[in-house]
Amino acid sequence: MITQVHPPRPDERDEPVLIGALVPLTTPGWIGAGQHLLAGLELAVREVNDAGGIAGRPLELVVRDTAADPQRAVAAVDELAGLGVAALAGEYHSVVARAAAARADALGLPFLCSSAVLDELTEQPTDWVARLAPPQSRGWRIYADFLLGAGHRRIAVAAQPSVYWASGARILRDHLAPRGGTLVELDAQALTPTALCDELVDSRASALLLLAGHPEPAVPIVRAVRRDRRLAEIMIGAPAGQPEFTEWAQTLGEDGAAIPFLRYRPEHFGPLGARAEEALRARLAEAPSFVAFEGYDTVTVLAEVLRSHGTDRAHIAASWPRVAVEGTRGRIRFSRTQGIGVWQWAGPPIQVVDRDPADPGRFRVLHTG
Repeated sequence: MITQVHPPRPDERDEPVLIGALVPLTTPGWIGAGQHLLAGLELAVREVNDAGGIAGRPLELVVRDTAADPQRAVAAVDELAGLGVAALAGEYHSVVARAAAARADALGLPFLCSSAVLDELTEQPTDWVARLAPPQSRGWRIYADFLLGAGHRRIAVAAQPSVYWASGARILRDHLAPRGGTLVELDAQALTPTALCDELVDSRASALLLLAGHPEPAVPIVRAVRRDRRLAEIMIGAPAGQPEFTEWAQTLGEDGAAIPFLRYRPEHFGPLGARAEEALRARLAEAPSFVAFEGYDTVTVLAEVLRSHGTDRAHIAASWPRVAVEGTRGRIRFSRTQGIGVWQWAGPPIQVVDRDPADPGRFRVLHTG
């Protein structure tokens, strides 16, 4: 039960309400994803302040670069908690978000995770953490259904060692096996791109999925496969969404097209999403990715929670099951989902899309779930 929120003291009225933002802005983090996430967070903060802020107080982001480093993220959570942030927002990389979520839970600091999809975001159920992105198990099962629908039964994965990639491979294998599909795992860390192509030929797979980081080793693998005449008919896929970002198209050109991936946005936006898309495009000087909308929706949710329940951390955490906010990609409500230890938005739209070979700047929707 949430107790009544008292109005701020007179000396508090002009003080900003602080939100800690975790984003990857330097390597080895995915800088493009971090920039899009931050653009969405910043745009929504600006709009909240233009509309009067939080009970007259300005909303302010305190940004920390995680650089895809879990230890750095934990240190940032400690620092931000000490600075008095009301809540944490953001993070793109799942392994980093998991470390941040564990620390936020231990400190009693609300964390609305924007983009990370790893199912086990926390080891134990917690009321301190909520998430906007769909769990990996839901998205990757939809991707597996797309593969089966396209006639692929023997599927190879080029995987790097990581909790995230291992989880993805397990989800795919468990979903494909009862439906007649087989997963063949190739070590993207140990094999050179040429050696991987040889293994791929021997595997007799009709599809290769990139469970590997960008640009290394994903880009060299794509180039090697595209240039190997023995593999002219193989489909390359990237369920984690690497082709969503402009840098993928700029780096690979035509080779980066026709590579299906997951993205979390509707095919057509409503009025709020369309307005945000236009503003994000101007801010980024390119088409916004779904990650930018995740950032925007994160602040939209937090602002509504802060207006309704105040800035007390315990009150914020207690509000997750009461959230009902219109976001850019649909109405956001949090619930408990079996096997997920955090409050989860169950309804984000999921698409399988690729870049059109005739126009790599255009996306084709191949499957929805």
